[in-house]
Amino acid sequence: MSYGKHYILTLVTLIITSCLGLSQNGNYQIAVLKYKGGGDWYANPTALPNLVEFCNENLGTTISTEIATVSIEDPDIFNYPFVHMTGHGNVVFTNDDIENLRSYLLGGGFLHIDDNYGMDQFIRIELKKVFPALELVELPYNHPIFNQTYKFPKGLPKIHEHDDNNSQAFGIIHEGRLLCLYTYETDLGDGWEDEEVHGDSPEKRSEALKMGANIIEFVFNEAH
Repeated sequence: MSYGKHYILTLVTLIITSCLGLSQNGNYQIAVLKYKGGGDWYANPTALPNLVEFCNENLGTTISTEIATVSIEDPDIFNYPFVHMTGHGNVVFTNDDIENLRSYLLGGGFLHIDDNYGMDQFIRIELKKVFPALELVELPYNHPIFNQTYKFPKGLPKIHEHDDNNSQAFGIIHEGRLLCLYTYETDLGDGWEDEEVHGDSPEKRSEALKMGANIIEFVFNEAH
């Protein structure tokens, strides 16, 4: 199957929408993905604001502190260079969702999926609908995403235990470009949340925020 069908149109759309996500105040803006199926897409409400604050303070980014919410089928998704998806449960992509998400990713957008525990069995099926010919592949420890400002020589940090499995970072790669990052058995988003929400240690929260900053830095570097 060819994934180039909508590439040119989508790329033009991304350029027109203010260079991949410039908000009205001149800052980049990122978004949380709202999806169907009953899963709690709205989980971890303090996660992205805290990650943005960390990145702005430590990386010198100028990301808007106002986090957008965008539905998966919404054309507005093309306004955001980075879209974050999380939750604990079911995920369902309609045909329109699949077409829109595929166009967004092939046109230069980036999706980070963070399993908040319980969505793994669902999201793998839905991602296969978006890219039937591509596989989720585990990223090696020497991948650039682990080697931005912060170094993670052992790969993805383990923030929450869940099933006591090793944390893993999977990606969908098309023509050498990482389109989608799926972080599994780590729960980075919980580590980004306000300290009192989960009671994570300062060390764990620091690990989570630094890994999140690496993801943001990687995505923004790839977009320029």
